[in-house]
Amino acid sequence: MTEPRAQTPREIVAELDRHIVGQDDAKRAVAIAVRNRWRRQQLGDEMRAEVAPKNILMIGPTGVGKTEIARRLANLTRAPFIKVEATKYTEVGYYGRDVESMIRELVENAIGLVQAEERKNVEQEARRRVDDRLLDLLAPMPTSIDVGVDSQDSPDRYERTREKMKAMLVSGELEQRRVEVVSEQKSMPMMIGGLAGEQMDVDLQSMFEKVLPRNTVRREMTVAEARHVLFEEECENLINHEKVNARAIELAEDVGIVFIDEIDKVVAGDSGRGADVSRQGVQRDLLPIVEGTTIQTRYGYVKTDHILFVAAGAFHRNNPNELMPELQGRFPIRVELNDLKKEDFIRILTEPKGALTKQYAALMETEGIQIEFTSDAVEALAECAFSVNQTNQNIGARRLYTIMERMLEELSFEAPEMSMGQVEINAAYVKDRLEEITQDEDLSRFIL
Repeated sequence: MTEPRAQTPREIVAELDRHIVGQDDAKRAVAIAVRNRWRRQQLGDEMRAEVAPKNILMIGPTGVGKTEIARRLANLTRAPFIKVEATKYTEVGYYGRDVESMIRELVENAIGLVQAEERKNVEQEARRRVDDRLLDLLAPMPTSIDVGVDSQDSPDRYERTREKMKAMLVSGELEQRRVEVVSEQKSMPMMIGGLAGEQMDVDLQSMFEKVLPRNTVRREMTVAEARHVLFEEECENLINHEKVNARAIELAEDVGIVFIDEIDKVVAGDSGRGADVSRQGVQRDLLPIVEGTTIQTRYGYVKTDHILFVAAGAFHRNNPNELMPELQGRFPIRVELNDLKKEDFIRILTEPKGALTKQYAALMETEGIQIEFTSDAVEALAECAFSVNQTNQNIGARRLYTIMERMLEELSFEAPEMSMGQVEINAAYVKDRLEEITQDEDLSRFIL
């Protein structure tokens, strides 16, 4: 897999600024963490093994950008990334998922990244093979019975026919011609003791995948449909899966990012039993993975020593110091994210590359309608979002989705039948459509 150019912390922050408003401390922290991974790769083997990642704990209310920072960072660095919720994991005896499954999911993500890269490398050869297979279907090699054993010009005639078919195939004239395609399909996952295949012991699952027969399927389809089916088969055949697996494990180990959300929800209370025991168990199970251990996956063993873990939580009813001391020590970098103000909502609505105002403008443009948000409209939307967050549950920037959807509900419904080409969204437009929300004390009836 081609390695992207190592970016400086300043370049990483600048790229994050294109998508996320504010939260400069968190952006700087993750940018430095990523740069430190590159620095580690430049060290000698002995020192490189000693340098551990500086895991990050983000503290802040929902909807202020914690997850988005981690996700954008992973996309920027082309690193395997998964987001998990700490509340989904419990110790044995309580309902939940195995904590080690987060590493298996991370490796699956890495497999997808490496396969996509390898696929690009084999696409040209795959297309050539597909053309050859289509030609074999359109102009099959004649047998001696078909042409007669004494026919001396049969090979020449067959080659001329094949060349003619090839020219027609290249020009697209045969796309609707029907052919019969023989393909192999994997058997359905086995069920053992009520568990699906992905929940089996990884060694047992690998054994079944090797011994289970493949089903041969014959299907009649057009050349255009066959081209797609055969292309997928040829790409699969050309990719060296052992090489992909080895590279994916290396990628997950060296640059993988695991984002653990709602870490504050596994802080145990004072009762010492029931759910609190389960929460404490989650922390105990997380500890060896974050500290560094070896996890068995279906693709091989994965060391977690240098995976970057980013944990996040609101910590409204507790504080980070209530986590297990050992777990606290594995997250040495702590950053607090700020609550969103009216000015932040204004920036969120206008500045990012994928700002909501730009998204809705693009959506309406598909109906032939040009919508323009005036500055006072943006201010009114920001004021409404900020006000609702203050008087109702604070869900941060996610409030804007509900506000915008409600404000444009009528326009979105009527758009296909509207004849006007341009609509101006001003403060009066916003207040008229959101008046019921802003004046009603029971905002929960309108804002989910």
